[in-house]
This record gives sequence, structure tokens and C-alpha cells, in this order.
Amino acid sequence: MDLFERSPFTEEDRRYRRRVMLIVAVIATLAMVQTLYALSLGNRFLLKDGIDWIYDVVLWAVALAIFGRGRRFEDLAAIGVAGVMLVAGLHTGYDLWDKIVTGRRAEVWVAGWSAFTAIGLALFVLCLMLRFRAAENPLIAATWLSSRNDAISTTAFAIVGFAARTSTSQTPEILLDLFVIGLNFQAVGAILVKVRRDWRGETVRMSPER
Repeated sequence: MDLFERSPFTEEDRRYRRRVMLIVAVIATLAMVQTLYALSLGNRFLLKDGIDWIYDVVLWAVALAIFGRGRRFEDLAAIGVAGVMLVAGLHTGYDLWDKIVTGRRAEVWVAGWSAFTAIGLALFVLCLMLRFRAAENPLIAATWLSSRNDAISTTAFAIVGFAARTSTSQTPEILLDLFVIGLNFQAVGAILVKVRRDWRGETVRMSPER
């Protein structure tokens, strides 16, 4: 009986999990609705943005799934996150190639919607995470700091993205996509290097003394 009554999570941990689940639900709903609407219109720009939200859903869901499960699970989850970022980078690369070949540009309303939803969701996440700004748990604290930084960077990036997509020249949009691809691939490399070092360090600690 005692085994079922005990929980590895504190009340603050459970509150954190509930808020992350809300974040996942809201972003997943937006991704699904936008993707289906884009398919019905045949709008590839809107479809790309909808699929990009799915990557965010996966990343938040992975963070929620491994919360409190130990370092080994966190390392495996990090590899999964690296995989998601690799797919996102490749997807952006394919979309960039298609835009260059076809010369297609986003309509102003699509670019505006993309900027509006990006900023809105970043502020929504920030408000939910604000409670945990003084959290002692490193993962929770990291999530709060990440959401705080994202609210700032996403706002700036969304404005730049809107300007690039509505520019008379396609060059700013191409440069922006190349920057995003580079960020994704850099993150993949950084994650894999960190996990490799972590595993090598663990192997050294577990090896018998000579």
C-alpha cells in the first residue's frame, strides 16, 4: 500500500508537469489545425509553419516524459531531441531548395500569421513558466530560463522573419533559412558531443581501479 501512496514528485513538480502538458496540448492543437487548414488550401508556406509546431510538441513531450527519470534517460532523450532537430534542419533545407527552384513567396497574411502565432505562443509559455523562476530543480529552472529567453528571441526573430518573407527580394528569406538550418545542425552536434562526453565520463567512473 505504501508503494502506491508514495510519489517521486513534489507538489511543485506535479504543478510543473501539468503546465507542460497544457503547453503540449495548446501547441499540438495549433499544429493540427494549421496543418489541416494548409492542406485544404494547398498553401506550402502555411503547411511548413504547421509542421514546425509539431517539432515543438515533440520536444516539450520528450522533456515531460524524462522529467525525474535520471541521467541515463535524460541522455537518451537528448539524442531524441537531436534527431528531431536534424529532421527540422533537413526539412527547412528542402523547403528552401523548393522556394529557390519555384521562386514562390509567402502571402502577407501568411507571414503575418506566422509572426503572430510565434510571438503569442512564446508569451503564453513564458506566463505559464513564470511561477517557476525561483525553482530549485535544475531542469525546471532551465525550462523557465529557456522560456524567458525564447520570449525575447522569438519576438525579434518573428519580426525579422516577417520582414524577410515580405521583402521585394527573396535574398533575405534565403539567408534567414540558411541561418535556421545552421542553428539546427549546430545544436545537433552540440547535443551529441555532450552526450558522448557524459557517457565516456560514466564509463570511466564505473571502470575498476587498476
